[in-house]
Amino acid sequence: MDRAPDKRDGENETDPDDAFGGASANRVDRPTRVDRRTVLGALAGAGSAAVAGCSGSEPDDAATSDLDPDRLDELAARFAPTLYFDAAEPWFPTDPRPYTVEEDGETVVDGFAAFDGYHERYDEAGEPPNPTVFYNGMRYEDSPLAVVQFWFYSAFDQFTANFHWHDWEVLHVFVDLDTGDPQLYVASSHSRSVPNNEFLDPDPDVVPRILPELGSHSSTLSVNEQADTFQRVGEEGLLADITNTTIDTVEDLLGIPIAYGLPRDEGARLPFVVPEYEGEPIYDHPDLPSVTEESLVDGALTIRSLDALRSPPTDLPLRETGIAYRYGDREDPIADETADEVVEYDLVESAELEEIAAFTGPQLSFEFAVPQAVEDAVASHITTTGVPWEQPRYENPALDVTAGNHRSELAARYDAIAEDPSFGDGAAESLDAVVARVTQATETDEAPDGEGLTTTDAGVESFVLIESDPEAVPTFAGGVAVANGVPEGDHRLTVNGAGRTPHSETLTVSADEPVTMAGADGEIPLVARENARKVELSDAESDVDLTRTAVEDDFAGRIYDSAIDGSDAVYVHAGGAYTTEVRDADDEVGAYRVNPDPAASGSDDGDDSGETEDPIRIERPETGAAPLAGYVADVAEETRAAVAAAAAEDDGDGSDDGDDDDDSGGGSGAGGGGGSGGGPSNAVNGLERALAAAVDQAERAEERAREGDREGTNRQLANVLDRIARIEERLAAARAGLPPGLANATGKRIEQATKRVEQARNAEKL
Repeated sequence: MDRAPDKRDGENETDPDDAFGGASANRVDRPTRVDRRTVLGALAGAGSAAVAGCSGSEPDDAATSDLDPDRLDELAARFAPTLYFDAAEPWFPTDPRPYTVEEDGETVVDGFAAFDGYHERYDEAGEPPNPTVFYNGMRYEDSPLAVVQFWFYSAFDQFTANFHWHDWEVLHVFVDLDTGDPQLYVASSHSRSVPNNEFLDPDPDVVPRILPELGSHSSTLSVNEQADTFQRVGEEGLLADITNTTIDTVEDLLGIPIAYGLPRDEGARLPFVVPEYEGEPIYDHPDLPSVTEESLVDGALTIRSLDALRSPPTDLPLRETGIAYRYGDREDPIADETADEVVEYDLVESAELEEIAAFTGPQLSFEFAVPQAVEDAVASHITTTGVPWEQPRYENPALDVTAGNHRSELAARYDAIAEDPSFGDGAAESLDAVVARVTQATETDEAPDGEGLTTTDAGVESFVLIESDPEAVPTFAGGVAVANGVPEGDHRLTVNGAGRTPHSETLTVSADEPVTMAGADGEIPLVARENARKVELSDAESDVDLTRTAVEDDFAGRIYDSAIDGSDAVYVHAGGAYTTEVRDADDEVGAYRVNPDPAASGSDDGDDSGETEDPIRIERPETGAAPLAGYVADVAEETRAAVAAAAAEDDGDGSDDGDDDDDSGGGSGAGGGGGSGGGPSNAVNGLERALAAAVDQAERAEERAREGDREGTNRQLANVLDRIARIEERLAAARAGLPPGLANATGKRIEQATKRVEQARNAEKL
């Protein structure tokens, strides 16, 4: 694995577990940090502003100043949250100051020192060391609106395809100073690519509650009666824990409010990966003597890499509550009743940390497989943390409001919050989101054995990487993939999942479209490695310039659709039967039949790569009428052979009572009624002959096309359509004599063949 370069805070990307905002007004009583602010303002354009509205928008909120110290302390003590941690959590909020060192005249927190020192102290004390929550307060000028921020520092972040030294999370509590009532809670989500978890108008008499994600510490809210669970949508008398709404086009596709949430609390499995540095597990590093394998996330939830399994894990534990953190100067009987153990934390003003210049440590890397003709991998995309007090949201917390309905509501209540056209209802005009639902491909009972698929809920969360962003983000809510702030242009999107082969596609994000749907109509089916076959094609030895590929299963429909640059590779389920469509630079179409041998899949050859057979290669792909007619001949012959085999196994005598006409000519013959007069067996034989006639006419059409005979090609294609009409008649009569799966498949293939004949008739190219 590639070694990633060391990165100091001034050089690295934004924190993957925090959602940054746009440029803020300067804090009036502190010096302006111009260089840092310029960088962060640019990042903010693709951050929370992009989540709520258009990339690059910078709401013109009022300037902020420090809260009165006594009022700040009062509000901090009142709203100090209780945190309910996962039972497997190893890194709890602590004080980073014991791990500071001096480097080049600056005070920094060293990643090795913090990671090792935390575990040394934890092991010695037998309890989380230095439990601490930091707070900061800001007031918007000439407004009663104020915000108390609670910052949580953890020594390490371990989250499958994303792990790094140090971790900062935040809860913003927006408060009306005149009434004392909280207006909005904003808890930092896993990624700046998805909205934060937010709740408008929380109960002023209920202590805020946070449910940190295991390992990553991204924060969901809990406001309902079940203190230690996350409720995305209100039901069964329980409030939803978020009041986020989304742009209609997004919610119509995904069906849920977009916010990261807690996958393992919502019934989905989430595998964790062992962090590596310089190719070795991080606990083997000589500079981490106090860190052992047991220091990391529990091994029951852990895999060594996403491709270490041949099928998705189904036995990973779901979320259980362990330790609760509460403010030491306040009782919390709900925490006492709910958690296995309650730890009291200290509240410390974050201003005491502001002499720390950076949180340092070498950047960790993780490989992401990319299916190409020659397998590739993307590495070094793991991001690291920044310094909270140099982030724009530290001084303008409204930049972390990522749900458009919440910003619009705050703007309606307070003049200090700008009513920006990129938020709220107008955001649909300029939202730059890529969305999809990741599913799993499995065989369907509706098809012949090994010749048809369906797609179902993924069950195990996956991880998405867009080449323009160094951060791999997880799916949530059972397979929802969201990436916001994606720049206009062409992008390569790759999805990896534990025990599954990778999916990769090229898509175009247009400034005219608020939402870009990835996959095929917004769905990306992944394939278990044990069932996977790779399909490859390249125009290197062809006369065409390929620009797009699509794959359709007979039963599941289109499962892959991507722009390409001359070559492509896609993993398909060996239990499917496929039409592979290609397009060239002139928008001419070609089609090829791909029906893997299901018996070849899953054989144990000692290779854990997931490829048990050589790739299926489409050599010298073509477009135009000739390959389309050839495809129709192939799929008709494949179906004819299956029907013939079914007829041979039929219990009847298989005789033909002469009801079937000679299928060598066009149109319907005297047999009428689809050849049903002799019963199901004769009808099946009639269906076979109709398929054979279609094969003959399609082969003749291909021959005429290759000879350059357009008139002859069109005549033969018309004959093919006649034969397809005859097949439909014979299939209706033969269904009772065919296995149900074969009858279903024949109907599906007739539809596909008809589509390809029409494409051939409309093709400019023979």
